[in-house]
Amino acid sequence: MSGRRLPVYIALDTSGSMRGEPIHSVNVGIQAMLTSLRQNPFALESVYLSIITFDGKVTEILPMTALENVRIPEIVCPESGPTFLGEALHFICDKVAVEVRKSTQETKGDWRPLLFIMTDGKPSDTLQFNESIPRVKQANFGTIIACAAGPKSVPDQLKALTDTVVSLDTMDSNSFSSFFQWVSDAVTSGTTSMGTATAVELPPPPPEVQVVL
Repeated sequence: MSGRRLPVYIALDTSGSMRGEPIHSVNVGIQAMLTSLRQNPFALESVYLSIITFDGKVTEILPMTALENVRIPEIVCPESGPTFLGEALHFICDKVAVEVRKSTQETKGDWRPLLFIMTDGKPSDTLQFNESIPRVKQANFGTIIACAAGPKSVPDQLKALTDTVVSLDTMDSNSFSSFFQWVSDAVTSGTTSMGTATAVELPPPPPEVQVVL
């Protein structure tokens, strides 16, 4: 396979508290994000998407796939259960180590991967989460964006992973659609800033998506 890829990893909280309208809104937002990305020729050429869900277990619902070939199954939640964010981050770091192609003397490797995390709570696996933080920082992501959704989320914990933490006050379709549209804009920024050594320059978020300072 030729051509440098822009790997994009999305980690989605599917714990029991996301049941009902929240996870329905996430499904709608994800599909809208795909539609938006596919309208960008640079994204179609370079973006490869991977989606991982986490609740009481970690599931790779979409293995690393070229944007034009992405088909996302409906994302569902268990009736109840914990939020294994730490395990999900370890899983993603393992995937990055295997999937992201490094440069050699003969060929250039992939662009620095992007990571988006969305959770409506706090990690149930606190020890695993704390142990994942240095691994995430060493994984050479071009950008990490963490979204704390709803009133039970804990933005300060996500600050340990990245300076770019945003919050959603409500967990309705409007808020999630705005967030995933912003994710699409951020990925598009990644495709236009590829080749620079610096991190992706993020577009300003919409009013529903508040930056946590």
